[in-house]
Amino acid sequence: MPAGRAKFAAILLSLSLVCAVPPLLARKKDKNTGNPPSASDQRRAVHALNRLTFGPRPGDVQQVMAIGVDKWIDQQLHPEKINNGALDARLEPLLTTRMSTKDLAENFPDGQEINQVMNGKKSMPSDAALRMIYDVQIARQQERKDRQQQAAKNTAPAVADRRANAAGNGSTMAANAAGGAAAENMNTTMTSAAADNGEAAPPAAKLTPAEEEARRREEQLYADLDFQGQIQQLPSLPAEQRFKKILSMSPEAQFALADSLRGGKGQEVLEGLSSKQKEILLAMNNPAGVITGELTQAKLLRAIYSERQLEEVMTDFWFNHFNVFMDKGIDRLFLTSYERDVIRPHALGRFEDLLVATAKSPAMLFYLDNWLSVGPNSAQALGIPAHPGPYGYRPRPNPPKHPSGLNENYGRELLELHTLSVNGGYSQRDVTEVAKVFTGWTIDKPYQGGGFKFDPRMHEPGPKFVLGRKIKPKGEGEGLELLHRLATSPQTAHFISFKLAERFVSDDPPPALVDRMTKTFLKKRGDIREVLTVLFRSPEFWDDGTYRAKVKTPLEFVASAVRASGAEVDDAVPLTRQLNNMGMPLYGAQPPTGYSMKAETWVSSSALLNRMNFALALASGKIRGVQLDVTPLAGSNLPNPAADSTLTLSALETSLLAGDVSKQTHDSITAQFDAAVTNGTQQRQDNKAAPRKPPNSQRSSEVSTIAGLLLGSPEFQRR
Repeated sequence: MPAGRAKFAAILLSLSLVCAVPPLLARKKDKNTGNPPSASDQRRAVHALNRLTFGPRPGDVQQVMAIGVDKWIDQQLHPEKINNGALDARLEPLLTTRMSTKDLAENFPDGQEINQVMNGKKSMPSDAALRMIYDVQIARQQERKDRQQQAAKNTAPAVADRRANAAGNGSTMAANAAGGAAAENMNTTMTSAAADNGEAAPPAAKLTPAEEEARRREEQLYADLDFQGQIQQLPSLPAEQRFKKILSMSPEAQFALADSLRGGKGQEVLEGLSSKQKEILLAMNNPAGVITGELTQAKLLRAIYSERQLEEVMTDFWFNHFNVFMDKGIDRLFLTSYERDVIRPHALGRFEDLLVATAKSPAMLFYLDNWLSVGPNSAQALGIPAHPGPYGYRPRPNPPKHPSGLNENYGRELLELHTLSVNGGYSQRDVTEVAKVFTGWTIDKPYQGGGFKFDPRMHEPGPKFVLGRKIKPKGEGEGLELLHRLATSPQTAHFISFKLAERFVSDDPPPALVDRMTKTFLKKRGDIREVLTVLFRSPEFWDDGTYRAKVKTPLEFVASAVRASGAEVDDAVPLTRQLNNMGMPLYGAQPPTGYSMKAETWVSSSALLNRMNFALALASGKIRGVQLDVTPLAGSNLPNPAADSTLTLSALETSLLAGDVSKQTHDSITAQFDAAVTNGTQQRQDNKAAPRKPPNSQRSSEVSTIAGLLLGSPEFQRR
């Protein structure tokens, strides 16, 4: 199909999706009788795969049917029993995903760490490779300061001119009064200069220290044996020798190399290097970017390739529930551990354990500013010293001012978003009291990757009253007591059950199902696995009205398209950029609410057209870092081109959507190919000399286009 026709078909299908979704969402479910689901085994397998995973892969439906749907669900509920070695091999190069926060802070320094080294407050690392990162970052910061100083210097003459003009005639008169000898000296100077050069020579300007340093660095660059030539020769060196050569370069040459690696132009330099060596070179440009880049890649790879699919779905669910924004300062350091050590291990465990783990996580403490929260009557706020001084333990006469006081961010989100819900029956006074309970819950040396610490000097003394109940003074124990109360509250049980049903059943989950899940939550002390078991065994989950009724989020759509097509992902970075284009950057939800799971957020003509364009690009192999040949999905024994496009379409409908394609979608794609055949015949008649594509190439293009249109179809947009 010609590119123009494919684009036109994409627009038609996208518009049909916009029209198709609202009626579907408004459709009433059939009244459930409580009888066992009447759908076929294949339909049940497809439904289970669509809801418990990021979408079926080729062969998954048959595999689940062979195991038995109920048995397969039970396996997914116990991920520790599932071998995930293939995924581990894919994650192996992403070294930062296995590093401690402390090691991340040391190996990928932020601006504050660099400034401490520059100011002599911290020593330079002894490791040569790590020192190279610091050297380049120091050079970059110095360059930035030089530019700022130069910009300030350039503005000085303009300021001086304005001041001179403001002086008015008085300055002119003073200059005239200085006539005589000054004028004679000026004439003498000009005459002498004219004799030599015909014009006056400018006076020599004295360089500032910053300018001296800039000139020294520039001279060093040119003295560095033509470092640009060295950089150009690097790709021709064996990988190990290449890295040693880079380590031996001067800091100035390494700085130039770091700039040359920007914008994807340095792939030849990185080719063949170990994962650690690549990280080091990339960190010379953007240390924090290495951490966040590998974290986003790992999330996509897990969604696509993990055999423990329900665990990944639930990890994504809970991260969104306890959302933390990646681009808030040093949370870039904390997010890796937050997802790995806080969210994933508790994704199918007890809710209270997960709640406590998030409350103590440096990522959450930093994101919602609780690490800075100080009780108004605490020792720190009153200026009472930690150790006795001239005034004993009494407050100082003039206590130092502290930049922070009581912060209610975490207290509010804990009640509204994490536990009770916005309708949970609490007041503003409760929010303030909760904030007092969690004063002193802070971070030990946050910029060095430290962990949770309770600081009694920051903690508000005295009893607190939350939701009509008294919490006695006991330091850190006050927070643990409150978290227990909230985790075991009926309001919390209902809210969490509702959100789980919203994720797995529908945007408007049946109240009867939510009530049963709530009872199980309370009876089983918040055991998430038990609550999900009730959900997956419920008639509401298997109701015909839920089949392909949930619109996919961008993450679910991209991951499911890659899984369904059987694509091989060599580099996940381009896929993460696709998610940015679709409005769902990973770890990029700025508000504490996280991303919405409802269709209304993601259904619009522009958003869905972006999805269609991605689907077409994926199927045609135009996504960098993703290898895909869709022709096997169409069957290898189908006859050749145009006339059999209907057979190709039918085969792909079965492969990609288990045959779940509406007549509207099927007819729309068929019509586009009929038009394409007619258009192609007319073009050949108009220009008989026009080159014709080889049959295999023509069929491959046809299959790719059909696959792309199906992946962007209304049916594939829903799970």
